[in-house]
Amino acid sequence: MAVSARPSSHWTGWAQWLALLTMTLDHVSRYVVPDGWGFDWVGSSVGRIAFPLFAAMVAWHGLFNTRNPMRYARRMLIIGMIAQLPYMLMPRESDAFILNICFTLATGLALGSLVRLGWQHYQQESIHFGWLLGGAAAGVTLWYLLGFWVEYSHYGLLLIPLLMFAMQALNDAEGDFSARLWSGLAAFPALWIAGQMNASDMAKSFTVGTCIVVLVIAAGAAQRIPTLQWTMPRRLWLAWYPGHFALIALWLLVSGQLS
Repeated sequence: MAVSARPSSHWTGWAQWLALLTMTLDHVSRYVVPDGWGFDWVGSSVGRIAFPLFAAMVAWHGLFNTRNPMRYARRMLIIGMIAQLPYMLMPRESDAFILNICFTLATGLALGSLVRLGWQHYQQESIHFGWLLGGAAAGVTLWYLLGFWVEYSHYGLLLIPLLMFAMQALNDAEGDFSARLWSGLAAFPALWIAGQMNASDMAKSFTVGTCIVVLVIAAGAAQRIPTLQWTMPRRLWLAWYPGHFALIALWLLVSGQLS
């Protein structure tokens, strides 16, 4: 099967603003707004758009827009390390140590990229099946162990590799029935995982719905999305995640909610 041309990435400009907006609304409603104000619904609805949207953008860039996914993952880890301290200051029901979402995204990208690279080498007969099997076992072990320590746990770590698999299949699908059937089936694992990451039906609906939208984009709708005029500045994009946690922590400290 011939590989399709690289798809348009204009949609990611829109997705950046939406992901940061929904994430911020989720965190403000959870940590800043008093419980009596009745904003609990935000975290179970629009707040559930952010993570699958971040995961989709990471998967997309890892597939189509970067020559070095591992360097991309390292950049996310750096942001995660900067954000970890203010992230740990957020009030939670459990005192368990959890790594923030950047670690989930970076590890998911690394796992997905390594699986993809290993399979390509195996198809080209440049790697022995035993090495491929050993690498798969190491990846599963890393996924299992790290899943206890990152936000969204084991399901979150799987979402990016499965989105990469589905996006590649949908982008490469040609007009024949078997190719389109395969590409459609490739979307089901990602959608199933997305449905497992939240407890309430409302949260599941928003998470799965977001994944459906990005997979439709990967299936060809990306070419129809116009360029966003107000592109997000790169520095703002990189600083928003640690910065908004720092501002929330400062507010909690000033208001006496942090001892």
